[in-house]
Amino acid sequence: MLLSPLLFFISCGYFAKKENEKEPLARVGESYLYREDINKLLEDNQSIEDSASFVTNYVNNWATKQLLLSKSKINLPADKIQEFNQLIENYKIDLYTRAYKEALVLQLQDTIITKAELESFYEERKENFKLKEKLVKLRFIELPDQFLNKNEVKLRLDRFNEKDVKFLDSIGIQFKKINFNDSLWVKASRIINEIPPLTFENEDRYLKKSQFFEIQDSLGVYLAKVTGVLETNEPAPLSFVMPSIKQIILNRRQLRLIRDLETEIIDEAIKDKEFEVYEQD
Repeated sequence: MLLSPLLFFISCGYFAKKENEKEPLARVGESYLYREDINKLLEDNQSIEDSASFVTNYVNNWATKQLLLSKSKINLPADKIQEFNQLIENYKIDLYTRAYKEALVLQLQDTIITKAELESFYEERKENFKLKEKLVKLRFIELPDQFLNKNEVKLRLDRFNEKDVKFLDSIGIQFKKINFNDSLWVKASRIINEIPPLTFENEDRYLKKSQFFEIQDSLGVYLAKVTGVLETNEPAPLSFVMPSIKQIILNRRQLRLIRDLETEIIDEAIKDKEFEVYEQD
């Protein structure tokens, strides 16, 4: 076999070496795998047997990769190796520069977005935020199948004055589901998921503005008062698209900041004579 399992004498003290010691576990050619590379991968609660098995597998996998890498450098065409080396170098550059720019942006970016800024962005681009699905505002209660005070709950949920809210809150523990936040826009598909008798085929009959409806199935009774409806292709309300607008504004700020940083880096390098472009004949 190319690789045989490596055997290790492992004890609790065996891995408790000083951090500054570079004790090798294995070698392939000029490449070494050190004990400290393995130590940080081991879990504190692993048994000695599990640790030994993990280390053996890890070392053999590492050795396999190193040997295949060595063989590939010998057997692959020179132009292919050169291509891969260039890709590796480009990736390394991208990795370092991206991490550096992200750190600078995190440090310098202003993440505060005012209400006026959100409203202005929305009003200027309202036509770009067309709904792809109906939105609904409603209050809703699901009752057990044999609930005794159903008519009173219906009356109070429909009327919904201050006393009604207090009453419904006081008996809310008897409800299977409850939602009194009728100022929140919700996708129609989510409501259909919450109310099984509702379907995409019949939702136009029930999900209409100012509609109070009662429907029932074998699981319970569903009562709802619709307080608002926005149809597909209408402009989405600001409250619904606000998270998206915030992200767009932050992304634009980030792009501007990165462009400014890149320009500043170039200007500073030219000023300090660290960067120059030679004239071409």
